[in-house]
Amino acid sequence: MSVLTAADPLPSRRAPMHRPLLYFAAANAVLLVVALVGMLVDDRTIAGSTAWFKPAKFAMSFVLYSVALAWLISLRPKPSRLTSWTATVIVTAGVIEMVIIVGQVVRGERSHFNMTNTFDSVLWVIMSATIVVLFLATLVIAVGLSRSRIGDAAITWSIRLGLAISLVGLALGNLMPQQESGVEGIAGAHTVGAPDGTPGMPLTGWSTTDGDLRIPHFVGMHALQLLPLFAALLVVLAPRIPLLREVRVRLGLIITASAGYAALVALVTWQALRGQPLIHPDQATLTAAAVIVTGVVVGVLISVASAVGVRKAATA
Repeated sequence: MSVLTAADPLPSRRAPMHRPLLYFAAANAVLLVVALVGMLVDDRTIAGSTAWFKPAKFAMSFVLYSVALAWLISLRPKPSRLTSWTATVIVTAGVIEMVIIVGQVVRGERSHFNMTNTFDSVLWVIMSATIVVLFLATLVIAVGLSRSRIGDAAITWSIRLGLAISLVGLALGNLMPQQESGVEGIAGAHTVGAPDGTPGMPLTGWSTTDGDLRIPHFVGMHALQLLPLFAALLVVLAPRIPLLREVRVRLGLIITASAGYAALVALVTWQALRGQPLIHPDQATLTAAAVIVTGVVVGVLISVASAVGVRKAATA
């Protein structure tokens, strides 16, 4: 008997992987390599960062997003034309966005919030439209997947809650155009408390001196990958950890993890809006973080204790 069968398997009938999403992920993986090479050989900077840094980050993000979404779509008991068509819309919007981002790097210009001339303004308006399309299309897929029963309750709710938090993360991107850039012709910013281009963290580029709205946007958006993967990990561990064989335990852990993740998104959003860098939290941020950690620990203990109580009652 397989591991998945021993722990309430996913349905045996599944929709196929969405090929356009997989092709888009592969193309972004290639672009990521190109952008990394560009970071090594191109010494230009745009808005204080290495010119090819933004394409590298967006390519990596789209790889994760596309693969996760293709996998989630494949978990449906049967194919859905609406879901498949909507996923293709996401790919189309993503391609347009990446073409503009890379094209602006080649030109040596900013892509986001750039209203310095007519051409750049048109590109930014197109990008803004693709962002809205990505959000709405993800919402349509989220609704479709949420109405489907995929595997046991723990797996189903990990997908529902992961998609819900990801939608919040995508929506948080709308905070950036509302920020004053301090630069003529630039209609928005991701840094709070200073112009964009402040010193950044390695790999992410997030500001080390001020608040950065890219953090909640990134953290929230990738709940789409992390929560369903956590549910899958619980299934894999179930044969070795008897308590995890109980669906109620896995469901409790998923709900606890989702609540903790949502609270984390709220925390880093609050921190960024106060102009505070992620790596320099004040006492209020640390206190809130401690409350979140405590809540998660209590949630885990309740989930485990409920299963232990049921087992004892069954064997009494």
